[in-house]
Amino acid sequence: MTNLIVALPKLEDAKGLRNVLVRNGYQVAGVCTTGAQAVSQADGLHDGIVICSYKLMDMVYSELKECLPPGFEMLLMASDRVLSQCEGEGVVCLSIPLKVHDLISTVAMLSETILRRRRKARQQPRVRNEQEKETVREAKELLMDRNHMTEEEAHRYLQKCSMDSGTNLTETAMMVLSMMKD
Repeated sequence: MTNLIVALPKLEDAKGLRNVLVRNGYQVAGVCTTGAQAVSQADGLHDGIVICSYKLMDMVYSELKECLPPGFEMLLMASDRVLSQCEGEGVVCLSIPLKVHDLISTVAMLSETILRRRRKARQQPRVRNEQEKETVREAKELLMDRNHMTEEEAHRYLQKCSMDSGTNLTETAMMVLSMMKD
């Protein structure tokens, strides 16, 4: 589920927009009237979408965009006249007055972008630091010495134990070392 934050200068407008989103199956993490509130909400989340107007009580959209954590997309709602003056990479714009269908389809598109980014990040292999590499290497050496395994067999054994126990490879290596060391 994508985290949505609605930031509009009038609280009634923000709540109304939240209600439209909720009725269409979205969960709204926060409703704000200032950029500082939106940034505070976003800091507690890994990624998401901030839906905002051109100007909030304490900042304009471009300042808000700069303050958001890297995983956040921005959906800017403003009049065509204002949007023609807006420029900024990574900002999706919708002209007001809003059509509910346009809002929902745009939020769906941005949500899909975030989901794709999450999937891609999960597919990246985890990078181990030197200490973790050393722990895995020691566990493999111990298995090779005590159980007469090849390095490949020891590595496969650690991987299988890791998957079976639901722990990462380094934790599994530490368990092997603690159980087998004298």
